[in-house]
Amino acid sequence: MYEKDGEKYFIVDSHSHFWDASRENWKPGAEQYAKGWIDCFYGYHQLGPPETHWDYEKYLKVTPEDFERDMFIEGHVDYAIFQSTYLKEWYTNGFNTVDQNAQLLERFGDRLIVNGRFDPRDGDEGLKQLEADVAKYHLKGVKLYTAEWNGDSRGYKLSDPEAYRFLQAAQDLGIKNIHVHKGPTIWPLDKDAFDVADVDHAATDFPDLNFIVEHVGLPRIEDFCFMAVQEPNVYAGLSVVIGGLMHARPKFFAKVMGELMFWVGEDKMLFGGDYNIWTPKWQIEGFVDWQMPDEDQFSDYSKLTTATKKKILGLNAAKLYDIPVPPELQLPTTADEPAAPGQELVDNTAGPRA
Repeated sequence: MYEKDGEKYFIVDSHSHFWDASRENWKPGAEQYAKGWIDCFYGYHQLGPPETHWDYEKYLKVTPEDFERDMFIEGHVDYAIFQSTYLKEWYTNGFNTVDQNAQLLERFGDRLIVNGRFDPRDGDEGLKQLEADVAKYHLKGVKLYTAEWNGDSRGYKLSDPEAYRFLQAAQDLGIKNIHVHKGPTIWPLDKDAFDVADVDHAATDFPDLNFIVEHVGLPRIEDFCFMAVQEPNVYAGLSVVIGGLMHARPKFFAKVMGELMFWVGEDKMLFGGDYNIWTPKWQIEGFVDWQMPDEDQFSDYSKLTTATKKKILGLNAAKLYDIPVPPELQLPTTADEPAAPGQELVDNTAGPRA
């Protein structure tokens, strides 16, 4: 929990990792890609405030103690959601696999949710693995990397027939949250494989799934907004938006937030600190303090209320993942609005509650 000026915020970091980019894990023959990938991440790391920068060697692989301190002790996070990223073409044991992430469940299981992944190019064996992961970890969500390399393939689309087979299987297995990386290119992946157009198809055809577009399709913010506004089950994942722009590109950050607020709305935006690209502490504190600038160029954008920030920082993700929110950290709803996780029903038609 984070508290500022008497307001208490329930924090759900919906996009975090526990990766292994150590040199020992670089796949023989693909070392240049393994190094290039983590070097690109380390470049994004420099977009945070200078006092938050880490030494490169630490950045390659953090410890469980680092994670606990950075997320739960100092980072204000109440719940963290791990997003799995495999990249086994470059990392021998995978970069950030569900099994690797799940090692921390025994220690932090009451505050940690582990998401899996699938790749439709893996065919029947991939479906069997997804079923096994769901049985073992009771997955509520998956993270998809449509630009990930797989053999000779450098990407796929959510609209591909094989992707539809996996989406249907995920839905049948009880998975409801589909996190999709659609944002800044990371070398050596192909930019076009991160295009958001395929989300439109899948979201329409799978209305019972929630599609959380991580990094909101940056730099294609307009494409994402005009797609997301018409799809009720498409959400904006703010990882990279806050960490990459709030400090380093404040005017662009204001533009992106303004467009998201106008088109997508405060109920469909989720905070993600993107650990360990960045730590969450400075992002949460900075976002709570942040307000849309008064300059003329931002005059047609909405101001963010305290309630808006509470939704974005945790309550929206709590709804998607059925995370229990303490009563004192919930927002009230009106009598004609159904209560949901993170909200307390208030009957405004019957006068003050006793």
